[in-house]
Amino acid sequence: MFEALVTMCMLAAATPEAPLPGETCRAAVLPGFAAETKAACERASRRVPRQPVAGAKEEGLPFCAPRPASVLTFSEVASGVFVHRGAVAEPDLANVGDVSNIAFIVGSRSIAVIDAGGSRKVGEEVYLAIRERSALPITHLILTHMHPDHVFGAEPLQEAGATILGQANLPRALADRAETYRANFARLIGGPAFLGTRAPVPDRVIAKQEVIDLGDRLLELRAWPSAHTATDLTVFDRTSGILFAGDLLFDRHTPALDGSLRGWLAVLSQLKGLPARGVVPGHGGPLLDWPQAAEPLERYLGVLEADTKRALDAGLALGPASEAIGRSEAGRWHLFDLFNPRNATAAYTELEWDP
Repeated sequence: MFEALVTMCMLAAATPEAPLPGETCRAAVLPGFAAETKAACERASRRVPRQPVAGAKEEGLPFCAPRPASVLTFSEVASGVFVHRGAVAEPDLANVGDVSNIAFIVGSRSIAVIDAGGSRKVGEEVYLAIRERSALPITHLILTHMHPDHVFGAEPLQEAGATILGQANLPRALADRAETYRANFARLIGGPAFLGTRAPVPDRVIAKQEVIDLGDRLLELRAWPSAHTATDLTVFDRTSGILFAGDLLFDRHTPALDGSLRGWLAVLSQLKGLPARGVVPGHGGPLLDWPQAAEPLERYLGVLEADTKRALDAGLALGPASEAIGRSEAGRWHLFDLFNPRNATAAYTELEWDP
């Protein structure tokens, strides 16, 4: 099988990380033009007009080559359910934004992908990993929330034919944060690795609940009130009994509070009542028992709430309070000193006006 590729180069001026033009280019996969022969692939890739990739210029026409092997590892955690465990780390030059879990589910007619990683490059690798296992159409990309490590790989999957789905608040949230997310992620993983990446625009939103059919396989999508973020969406695969919780569940990685502490505790309580036998968290795992997997997160959020109440009752200002809130959890989580101070600040700000 042959895939279309194009040589993509940065438009920006040379940087300390990439001082020479040759160091700012890469061969990018262009999903949607795969064919059994090189000639057929070339005809298709040159016949269909394409929108230029943001922040990049293309050197020459698309060309076709034997399909590259994906560098991402996916485990089949249940029949037709494949999960990639992202690094429990901050995005950086080494992991090119591959720091969140990604899954795809294969039905008898089509495939749905759940989250897409933190760069176009990661999204291309997800596409290649899927094609190593199935030629079925990729019809859906479900984004569990707005954070860039889950959404920036979306475009190659959309090019492959996927409709992008997200919670009702997702389009506005991404539009408001797109430039900030782009600048921060380009800085963290480096311009060359981030080359061609842009924030997705969802094709359709889920306001409450919806069921999609992949062919003999039904997925239940459910939107939630503000919790981890104001854009949280979960997926439940009825066939396997696996819940895809996105960042409503963290494992090992310190949770990140970007929504509502009390809202998250309430949503977590509801999630525990779902009839799932296993769960894929947004980070860690990749497959955990349910509802037991909720216990560490529930404990952490409870500590945040209790510590914040004590700090407020003691009249502590935000600065000193943020250094104390949650500290008893320090030895239980990775990246604690990076995320806990932000969580403490968010909890303090949320609870300080409580009656």
